Amino acid sequence: MLAEAIPSMGFAHFIGQSDAVGKGLLVILVVMSVLSWALILIKGLTQFIRKRRSDAFLNFFWNARSLDEVAGEIATHGVRDPFGHLTAHAIHARQHHARYGAAKLEEAGSAQDFVTRTLKKVLDEETTRLENGLTTLATIGATAPFVGLFGTVWGVYHALVAIGMSGAGTLDKVAGPVGEALIMTGIGLAVAIPAVVAYNAITRSNRVLGARLDAFAFELLTFLSMGSPLAEASQGGQRSHAPAPAVEGATGGAAVQSLRPAAA
Repeated sequence: MLAEAIPSMGFAHFIGQSDAVGKGLLVILVVMSVLSWALILIKGLTQFIRKRRSDAFLNFFWNARSLDEVAGEIATHGVRDPFGHLTAHAIHARQHHARYGAAKLEEAGSAQDFVTRTLKKVLDEETTRLENGLTTLATIGATAPFVGLFGTVWGVYHALVAIGMSGAGTLDKVAGPVGEALIMTGIGLAVAIPAVVAYNAITRSNRVLGARLDAFAFELLTFLSMGSPLAEASQGGQRSHAPAPAVEGATGGAAVQSLRPAAA
């Protein structure tokens, strides 16, 4: 009799015996799992593409001979990475301020002040873009175990009520339904663990990229703020021994030192 009852226990039997609440909780967990894996795949693929494009742009930028060459590359091929986005807005801000001056409140101050505000604005936009979807992923990782636990508690409650009404309190009558109810906890953990791991990995990657963007923005501001050419020959025909990265005046491009900072 017991051998015949054991095979009937399992996930399918649990679903068949569940009420609307139990099945609803299972549907919620399935939706959470699909959503979390979709976010994981999308964010992972996006980070991979972003890294390749960023490395390619930085390699071009630090080997370019002038910011005009960088601006021409951006105008030709467009912006496809955060570093290119930052550079394009910074160069445009410098040119705009040189052409129109402080015509509006957002353009008040010197050209350097305007470029600095532009860089901060773009950094905030990039940070917001990087964090898209992370709130959902963190919510799934934090709540899925509790949804599964609630399903377990609900299942155990109904199993004990059914056992009490039947009047059979033997071990085989109790262990089977209670064991089936624990399936919901297992499903909740299976949904939460990948979401938490992916959230931590993506957050760390975004933090590293944010630090690189901050360092690059500082270097870019330095290039846009200086007013003399790089490694310019002195009047006596001797080149300076310690050239500094710089750009020309507001309307001209400058040679950029082909030197990578540590952050890049």
